[in-house]
Amino acid sequence: MATAKRRLRRLAPVLAIIGAGALALTACSGSTGSTGGAGAAKFSYFGQTENTTIAGTLKTLSGAQCAPENKTTPLTTDSSAGAQYDQKLQLLSGQNALSNMQMSAGTPDLMKQFIKGKQIQDVSALLKKAGLTDKILPAAASTIESLYGEKDMYALPTEFNIEGFWYNKKILADNGITTPPATWDELVADAAKLKSAGVQPFVADGKDGWPITRLVGDYIFRDLGPDALDKVADGKAKLTDPEYVKAADAVAALGKAGYFGNAVGSVDYNGAMNQFLTGKGAFFYMGSWATANFADKTQNKIGEDNIGYAPFPAVTGGKGSIDQVPANVGVPVMFGTKDWGTNQDAWFKCIVNNYGDTVLKDSGVVSGFQVSDAAAASVTSPTVKIVQNTIKTANSSVLWFEAKFTSKGTTVSQTNGGGLGSGTLSGSQFMNLVQAANDAG
Repeated sequence: MATAKRRLRRLAPVLAIIGAGALALTACSGSTGSTGGAGAAKFSYFGQTENTTIAGTLKTLSGAQCAPENKTTPLTTDSSAGAQYDQKLQLLSGQNALSNMQMSAGTPDLMKQFIKGKQIQDVSALLKKAGLTDKILPAAASTIESLYGEKDMYALPTEFNIEGFWYNKKILADNGITTPPATWDELVADAAKLKSAGVQPFVADGKDGWPITRLVGDYIFRDLGPDALDKVADGKAKLTDPEYVKAADAVAALGKAGYFGNAVGSVDYNGAMNQFLTGKGAFFYMGSWATANFADKTQNKIGEDNIGYAPFPAVTGGKGSIDQVPANVGVPVMFGTKDWGTNQDAWFKCIVNNYGDTVLKDSGVVSGFQVSDAAAASVTSPTVKIVQNTIKTANSSVLWFEAKFTSKGTTVSQTNGGGLGSGTLSGSQFMNLVQAANDAG
């Protein structure tokens, strides 16, 4: 859950506070000031202290596949605590001192400022120039484009997490459910059948709320189409419009029927994970980062082979498609335009060609890069294989419910997600609270 919690923290607003010692971070950028020629004499990376995977993978590459690039342009790495990361990026941006490569800003609005100011690279253009466009999975590219509201990519996907319903195969089979639900109506019918048999249909982290609000967003995408929440962000629609309230009402109905069990609002992430992995619930909506828990035999008492995956179901008559996978790119990385030259081009090409294989083999992380057959074959976890197969065939994706909300809107949404899961909050009440928070800014 550390990754998931960091991801949520990265959605916090950018504050006008400068951390102590931040001025020293200007050394991350090269000193030539050139945007052409050879570029900086070093290839600089800047990330969050808590995330060691990206820097570790780059260091591995520097001594292996990217050794020639590293000899010409040595890799340097620096970091900042996650809680101050966006503030540090804002400072570096103001000094025109962004690194050659860094973890992207947690707030999409700050990323848009970097894009508008031409301080970060158009990654789509770099990929096209290098002839490497096909190295990025289509669904991952779609996710990044949607996240920043651009037609081009401005970051690379060092992670790619899909979301959906993980389910206990044995529980379903024992209760006569032979196939996972493909429509919302089938999901509700299965939940009713399970509850009548004394089985808790869904386990969820109602305390943090976001796993339940994810269902609202997914329902909206399936019913109204993949651009439905863009319309809300653009002011062309409101969450309080009847067609949007319908989605929240559908989730609230699950809570009112008791399908999330008793006191879901007091169940945290670890508690929900434990419930699912000890056989106390049939369905568990969660991201693919949970495959690490699934593969841990000390946690998983139901067996990894007993876990199946079903995409969020279709809504009858809806404009969305079940093939539009709910996803996020976890920790994307962006590339600064300052001090960029042929040396940095060479590093970029090497990263695109080799990062996906290396991070999968060394860290078990599924990225948004195409991977080789050898790297794919190295995976032994059946649930990770499910993730690989899903993202390989997915052509597009949708974001999560709060992706384009204000910070206040995000907080209010997730704080009240447990109320939907317990049935104490109606869909209309929930949407009114969230819309008001977004309007307040």
